[in-house]
Amino acid sequence: MTLSSGPNDLITDVSGLRVGHATSERHGTGATVLLCEGQWPAAADVRGGGPGLREIEAMAPENHVAGIHAITLAGGSVFGLAAADGALVELSAAGVGLAMRPGGPTLPIVPGAILYDLANPGDKDWGTEPPYRDLGRAAARAALAAPSGARFDLGSVGAGRGAMAGIVKGGIGSASLALEHGLVVGALVATNPVGAVSPNGAWGFDGDLFPDESRLALLGRLQPGANTTLAVVACNARLDKGEAKRLAMMAQDGLARAIRPVHTPFDGDVVFAMASGAIELDPLCAEGPRSRAWWLARLGAAAADALARAIVRGVRAASERPE
Repeated sequence: MTLSSGPNDLITDVSGLRVGHATSERHGTGATVLLCEGQWPAAADVRGGGPGLREIEAMAPENHVAGIHAITLAGGSVFGLAAADGALVELSAAGVGLAMRPGGPTLPIVPGAILYDLANPGDKDWGTEPPYRDLGRAAARAALAAPSGARFDLGSVGAGRGAMAGIVKGGIGSASLALEHGLVVGALVATNPVGAVSPNGAWGFDGDLFPDESRLALLGRLQPGANTTLAVVACNARLDKGEAKRLAMMAQDGLARAIRPVHTPFDGDVVFAMASGAIELDPLCAEGPRSRAWWLARLGAAAADALARAIVRGVRAASERPE
């Protein structure tokens, strides 16, 4: 089975997804919103030792909420969690979310995650007015305005503006893989790990593009939650929340292929997974002995490959951006 990237090599090759960035050059930080067309089953797999998250339990298979409407990623550490508040306000105003009663506001389900960029350049002396709620609103507006499937910027933008990957600039990356029967898997990542990024384990790349040094030697960075890689993988298959969880778990291998070391006590690594439901898997099971679990494994393997590729693409794009 040969691998090929989607038409744009971006997560928006999964139909029904839109991405919006908001970047503050003044503060050296930003936010990114990934918007679903409808409500998609989703899950999260958390393996870093210092995560910063919101609305994670809503995605648990045993809980009632059927799916999510968007995901918000942001810099700013704990301050960045406010980006999801700003995003949901904009989405609700646009009619996105659950309609609980006639005439009432819609309720968007917007999980979020944050990375630490407060030690990097930029004005962080914001007193009682951190910029993240406004950044979340702006990123949501950008996502709402973008056509489904549109291209978006990579590198030092949005949630990746202040990111570092080891001792070099990190940033936003994305990639996609087109599989058989019209199945598509995509990944989006904000890369800010303690570890160094290497292309050696990423599909489509060869050689050492980046310094093979991590921040483990820089003691000032070795604080729980002071680093993090935030990722989203998506596919166009119909999955339930339990299957989305398995997709997220398998996709974590993409981090291990491209980042060394990863999942340290000092990182807050998390992978979200979501599924549009456009393609039913059960009819594909008639193709020889391939079960539903086989197809889920196929999607998970592709998600790991797409995520490793997205990490390398993001760091490469960030390295090409002048300060």
